[in-house]
Amino acid sequence: MVYLAIKAVLSGILIAAISEIAKRNPAAGALVASLPLVSILGMIWLWRETADPVRMAAHAEATFWYVLPSLPMFLLIPALLRAGLPFWGALVSGCVVTVALYLLMVWAAPRLGLPI
Repeated sequence: MVYLAIKAVLSGILIAAISEIAKRNPAAGALVASLPLVSILGMIWLWRETADPVRMAAHAEATFWYVLPSLPMFLLIPALLRAGLPFWGALVSGCVVTVALYLLMVWAAPRLGLPI
């Protein structure tokens, strides 16, 4: 239970740090947010708990394929904000498009032989 709490606290600190950095410098916050820190932490936790190289390789490769459907959101949200849509509308729209693209990826991956 303590280990789970440590994982949660470290992950929360990362998100809070990104938010604080972005308040001072949006580009620096974006840079830190774009780093695969959450993925790296996830891999560290998974390795510590399983030490299974096959599982780790599958996880890292699947992460790559799942990142792709999330990328359009980072272009759609600023475009919608610049077009005058309120923040919450732009965010929800970006999330809806991302979920749709994730569903498309889940459907298409097996048909394309992608390892997810």
